[in-house]
Amino acid sequence: MKRPFTRRSLLGRLAAATACLVVAPAVRAAKAAVKTVLVSTGAPKGYDPTQHKWLMVVDVNRCIGCGLCAEACKLENHVPEGPFYRTWIERYIIKKPEPGSGETHGEVLVDSPAGGMNGFHDVPVPADDILQSFFVPKLCNLCEHSPCVQVCPVGATFDAPDGAVLIDPKYCIGCGFCIQACPYGCRFMNPVTHTAEKCTLCYHRISRGLKPACVEICPTQARIFGDLKNPEPDDPIEAFVRNNKVQVLKPHLGTEPRVLYAGIDREVR
Repeated sequence: MKRPFTRRSLLGRLAAATACLVVAPAVRAAKAAVKTVLVSTGAPKGYDPTQHKWLMVVDVNRCIGCGLCAEACKLENHVPEGPFYRTWIERYIIKKPEPGSGETHGEVLVDSPAGGMNGFHDVPVPADDILQSFFVPKLCNLCEHSPCVQVCPVGATFDAPDGAVLIDPKYCIGCGFCIQACPYGCRFMNPVTHTAEKCTLCYHRISRGLKPACVEICPTQARIFGDLKNPEPDDPIEAFVRNNKVQVLKPHLGTEPRVLYAGIDREVR
């Protein structure tokens, strides 16, 4: 049975065939409209994105892999059931090197069962073989130079003035270019809406003065969230960055993420 011919499928095919023509006037108009109005973000009418600059710091040393953040994100943002996550937890297990190998470490194992939502109960290698083990929360990296924004043919993915990278589902045609372009694997195609989806920092919350759900629920405060333009007294992000060595994921790509990590090593990818 042939797939029904719909406007969305037509637009998807046209986008794939004409991606190189994204400078067309209609596309420029779409991008301008999205960036100006912040359509469908859930932000209140009085919210001014130019007066904020959001940033998140993740302290890997504090993460216990409980998965509450991933579960809270699913519930808060109505993420579909199944292997779809706006944020998730990865477990890194670094094995000891083979005797006499001259290596500093052995094999690196990475897993994330159910996005880490149910915790990590089974250890795939004997404890005596483990050199190091830690958990790494993952989410949209809030890139200053976002590959996903650059490849979107209709302007559905855009950089908000406050640093958030957002998707307007009313514009998204489901072509999947942004999913392929994201070097951090942070996007997926929603099986219900057939539009691209990702972490939005719980935009409907932060634009009302609340914290993202993952930050709110974390029992160890492994995630620190703040506003660079409106720092709190004794700002926790400023203090953390001052007192810790922070890094970004895949710095060689030049995307300049605004999600900073402390406690990771070169094995984290």
